Amino acid sequence: MAPPTAEGTPSTPPELMAAPGYLVRRMYQAYLALWTQTVDATLTGPQFAVLTAVRNHPGVDQGSLASVAALDRSTMADVARRLEDRGLIRRDTSPSDTRRKLLHLTDEGTRVLAETNDRARELDRLLLRGFPPEDRERLMADLTRLSRDWEHLSER
Repeated sequence: MAPPTAEGTPSTPPELMAAPGYLVRRMYQAYLALWTQTVDATLTGPQFAVLTAVRNHPGVDQGSLASVAALDRSTMADVARRLEDRGLIRRDTSPSDTRRKLLHLTDEGTRVLAETNDRARELDRLLLRGFPPEDRERLMADLTRLSRDWEHLSER
């Protein structure tokens, strides 16, 4: 049993602090709060990811971009609809397959993405400030490897 902290609130049990998933969830909760405070209170991280993916792959169908943005297909469809409703992307029906929606940034989407990207990069700098520059590349490589490994495990 973990002892309470000096303030009398319970401390996190050691077995939770040794659980990678628990720590990732804590980091993600803190990241979401920082995103809202620092980057954008109305544009979510997934929306930002979709806008970035569309900028880099204009005219690609939304199903193909789902994995690029780390979203499942139904969430991708919902995010794309919301971005279209806000005038940030245009969803065109594919001439070869009417079920496919091809995504393009609008001028407003390009503007919002550029502004948001500057603040997102500032958040990245804030999050990595405790790591010397020579360690940041390794950290990002480790996080990338971990996310790929976990994605592979989830596909079993």
